[in-house]
Amino acid sequence: MIDAKNISKKFKQQTAVDAISFSVNEGENFVLLGTSGCGKTTTLKMLNRLIEPTDGEIFINQKNIRNENAETLRRSIGYALQNTGLFPHYTVAENIAVVPKLFKWSKEKIRARVEELMIKLHLSKEYYDTYPNELSGGQQQRVGLARALAADAGILLMDEPFGALDPITRTRVRNDFKNLEEFKKKTIVLVTHDVQEAFELADRICLMDKGKIVQTGKPTELLFKPANDFVKTFFDEQRLQLEYKSVTIKMLWQFLNDNGNIESSATEIAADRNVWQALECFSLNETDALIAHKNGITKKISYASLMNAFNQYKKAN
Repeated sequence: MIDAKNISKKFKQQTAVDAISFSVNEGENFVLLGTSGCGKTTTLKMLNRLIEPTDGEIFINQKNIRNENAETLRRSIGYALQNTGLFPHYTVAENIAVVPKLFKWSKEKIRARVEELMIKLHLSKEYYDTYPNELSGGQQQRVGLARALAADAGILLMDEPFGALDPITRTRVRNDFKNLEEFKKKTIVLVTHDVQEAFELADRICLMDKGKIVQTGKPTELLFKPANDFVKTFFDEQRLQLEYKSVTIKMLWQFLNDNGNIESSATEIAADRNVWQALECFSLNETDALIAHKNGITKKISYASLMNAFNQYKKAN
């Protein structure tokens, strides 16, 4: 879907992005992660030509974006910002409808799409004719997300979309967005410096430092197969929690003992749930065992067997 080849960006004598290459598959959630100043936002903005590369080429659907009209390109790509970028003199409905109007959708189609997204993003109908300054930060961010999704573009670029929110609101808005059917169908490139957010949302993570890509891979690959010491130390502060959230019961399956005596009081858990969620089940449900099913096989999991399987997985990887 997206193919960046040796792209660089220099601002006078400073190199913000230094000859990086990466590809994003159709339907993939690709996260650009790194500390402030590493070049991730500049990289994102080059994908829709808000910033023009100094060198290199970017292809979307095998077409070189240099040959595309910049405005047409941007209209065909959803874009969500940290500060929402809402027009203060437009109502909520008018803000969401900006791109569909540029595409000359009918009034009926626009209204239906606006109302659909407001429902999905938990924005009450009473906000339809409200102005952005009358909304909370979380509500404004939901409007910004709705606007990015309104024209149903195949690609969505997101620049720290939840970064300006307080932790509780950020978690709620992020979860609502993650559960949207639109989110699951789109090709998404997301910029963040929040490691937990990256691991929660990413299919693959591209870790950057000083304008270069240090390692690209699945979250588990960056945790268990770091390319160098920088990658290893980058995650050290939150490593255990990240490991618990990245490893699923399905991934532990071969290390979990078969147990035919299934107690009726045991709590069922889906095999695609992660270790963190399994531990929450033990804590919140006050249960002694979990039951998981995979390929017609049922396994009973105690806290001890879960931890044993997790440790064996880590050794094997």
